[in-house]
Amino acid sequence: MQFDYVIVGGGSGGAVLASRLSEDPSVSVCLIEAGGDGGGILVRAPAGIVAMLPGRPKINNYAYETVPQPGLDGRRGYQPRGKCLGGSSAINAMLYVRGHPSDFDDWAHMGCSGWSFEEVLPYFRRSEGNQRGDSRLHGGSGPLKVGEQQTPRGITEDFIRAGMECGYRRNDDFNGEDQEGVGYYQVTQFYEGPRNGERCSAAAAYLHPVMGRANLTVLLQTQARRLLLQDGRAVGVEVRRNGRIENIRARREVALCGGAFNTPQLLMLSGIGDPDELGRHGIPVQHALPGVGKNLQDHLDFIISCKSGHTDLFGLGIAGGIALTRAIMEWRKTGKGMIATPFAEGAGFIKSSPQLSRPDLQLHFVISMVDDHARKLHLGYGFSCHVCVLRPRSRGEVGLFDADPLSPPRIDPKYLSDEADAALLLRGTRLMREIMRAPSLRKYRLHELYTEGVEDDAALMQHIRSRADTIYHPVGTCRMGSDDMAVVDPRLRVKGISGLRVVDASVMPTLVGGNTNAPTIMIAERAAEWMRDGDAAADAAIINNHGKELTA
Repeated sequence: MQFDYVIVGGGSGGAVLASRLSEDPSVSVCLIEAGGDGGGILVRAPAGIVAMLPGRPKINNYAYETVPQPGLDGRRGYQPRGKCLGGSSAINAMLYVRGHPSDFDDWAHMGCSGWSFEEVLPYFRRSEGNQRGDSRLHGGSGPLKVGEQQTPRGITEDFIRAGMECGYRRNDDFNGEDQEGVGYYQVTQFYEGPRNGERCSAAAAYLHPVMGRANLTVLLQTQARRLLLQDGRAVGVEVRRNGRIENIRARREVALCGGAFNTPQLLMLSGIGDPDELGRHGIPVQHALPGVGKNLQDHLDFIISCKSGHTDLFGLGIAGGIALTRAIMEWRKTGKGMIATPFAEGAGFIKSSPQLSRPDLQLHFVISMVDDHARKLHLGYGFSCHVCVLRPRSRGEVGLFDADPLSPPRIDPKYLSDEADAALLLRGTRLMREIMRAPSLRKYRLHELYTEGVEDDAALMQHIRSRADTIYHPVGTCRMGSDDMAVVDPRLRVKGISGLRVVDASVMPTLVGGNTNAPTIMIAERAAEWMRDGDAAADAAIINNHGKELTA
């Protein structure tokens, strides 16, 4: 089979790219996805995350693990990743957060010309169909539905009040003029029509509505094995499909959209990467690119959970079972109620010190007890709060265990390898705890699940090392830039290989100050424009804007 464009991975990047490129009826597009269609009830019902996230069994989820982490008492971390159309946007908490505007300005200052906030803002707006309508900072007519939460619990409003009691201002738009404060997250969820209350994954927004296009071919349950290279050019992808090995060829470009773990893995399996890593697994070097798999960054997250006597929460008990049955009926009828919840209803972007210019800590307030990614369940009811360091200094890597395309990638985030991250996470935990102990939340508390009575720094730090884990934002393993360790240039073209781009979170040079789904969709909107309209026009625009030519 031969197409103009071949896209590997149907997640947030790939779904956007396939949809936008196939808008041109004169080109043919093939999307390769290892999982299913991402349209089942567990994806559509937001509360279905509790069945998919734990990975037991693996439903729409790769359910990866890290190698043992010295900074986490030698534990293996858990890394859920979406395996279906929509990717991780099909199994996440639906939170719409772009990051702080200065994060993108930082990218531009690091040599990624064209990626300042004012330059990426039009692509955020293009993607966004915000319930609040058009404004300078928001789009009202884009395919990705961004709405207010359907039926937040009363405790979430009390969490916001508790934050205000601790001196934080209320913020009704974390993607607005100022990120700092406490409030409700907006969510990627349908807010009107027959799908009201359903998850709006990247696939539901961009891909499912256009699957009938004659020029778009979507191959499900199809495993990419390696890239096909010819004379320094990517000309296709070798896949396993229906038990057979096939070659899918690309006349124009191949785009890798597998995410921060699977994209570097596929590059390395194809002989593109660090020669030392490839040599350990007997993979012939096709193109030496030492930055592939390096620069892994992730948001390490610590949770404090509290038992509660209030049953208007998501929990295990007779009252909860009855309420859940009613909630399912309510959601199917109106799109509202407990089934419509993102669970992480309350938000906080706070500073560890008032002298800082931007928040360096993020809070997720959850209407249930959360323990080990919902893999450990507790009878009764409760609530949780998460804290993560927004711009960690620790850097990890992704490598290979072997040369088998069906093996998982070797994931080593090197959490807390920089002691500054540990100190800031401890500080963030104390600030989070102040909010959880504020008067407005006091009526809900019985006791903390693990940390009741733990007050001194050393003991609290030990709890962090024994229970902290990802909050699902890995980036950076094919970072863009103009230096020798960059994998792609600022237009996302793989250095030294023509006809090959990376369009996913792996290209981010640094983590943004927030969740990563919205920025990934923005990145794909930009890439689609370059691929559709040609790089020459994009180069000229950037040269005009910046007065200097980019490194190709």
